[in-house]
Order: sequence, then structure tokens, then C-alpha cells
Amino acid sequence: MRATTSDTVASLGLAIGGIFGLAGTFVASAPLRETLWTIDGAALVVATALLTMKYQRLGNDCVAAGFLTFLAGETLLMAGNAAGLEASVPSYVGGISLWAAALVMVSAPNIFALWMRVTGFIAAVLFLVSACMVLWGAPLLPTSAPLPAAGYPFLVLTFAGWIWTLLRPAR
Repeated sequence: MRATTSDTVASLGLAIGGIFGLAGTFVASAPLRETLWTIDGAALVVATALLTMKYQRLGNDCVAAGFLTFLAGETLLMAGNAAGLEASVPSYVGGISLWAAALVMVSAPNIFALWMRVTGFIAAVLFLVSACMVLWGAPLLPTSAPLPAAGYPFLVLTFAGWIWTLLRPAR
């Protein structure tokens, strides 16, 4: 069975989101970072909307709700993006908190391969710890290292797994 058009569009959205999101984390120019993150966010909203529908139709309610929760988190991140790094922290904390919840919801059921579920759980823990640190007064920005920056590669690896799942031929 070949990938559907929706699977292909969702895969492209995840790939664009992963590439542009990581790129935005490492650029020094604020306008370029905000542009990359806006493209990243829009692509991830489209991808996770399509994945919500796919997994809902398949009867995987927890996974579908996880993708819907990721979509909600991504919209919070996009809402604060244009405000700049410092001003975006409140919406950023809300967004990564929802990312963490979403990654747990998508990774908990035995739908995806174990390695994808593990990378999703690791990213979730790193984002949750980052959110808690900010709530308890740590001066973290979305680009701060080691946290929250350490969570992004695990998130992108998880995206790569989801893309592989969507595009691989059915057995």
C-alpha cells in the first residue's frame, strides 16, 4: 500500500518543521530565527492536524489526541514567536508543556516502533524539565543550552520516525 497524499503532506510538514525548527535555534539573527520558526510552526500545525485525523480514523484515540495536543502547543509557540526570545517565554513554556504531554500520549501506546517511542519520551522529559525550571525562576530562553536545546534533537528524531512510519510500504 502506498502512502496517501495526506501522509505525504504530513511527512513534508514534519520534515520542514524539524529542519527549520532546528535551524532557527542556531541562527543569531532574530528576524531570520522568527521567520524560520514561523515556517516550522505552520508546517507542524498542518502535519499534526493531518496526523490527528489519520489516527482518529484508525481508532487510535490516544495517539490522535496526542497529535491534537501537539498542534495546540505549536500554536502557542507560534503566538509568541514574533515577540522575540525574551517576550515569548510565557507562550514557550505553555507550548513545550503541551509538546511534552503530546509526546507521552503519542508514545505510550504500542503504535510506533520502540526507538521512536523512546526518543519521544526523552524529548518529553527534557521539555517538561525545561518548563518546570522556567516556572521555578530559571532564566531559560527557547535557545538556551543545555536545556531546552537538548530536547530538540530528540524531537526531530521522533519526527523522522513518524515520517518513516508514514512513508514505508505496508507489510
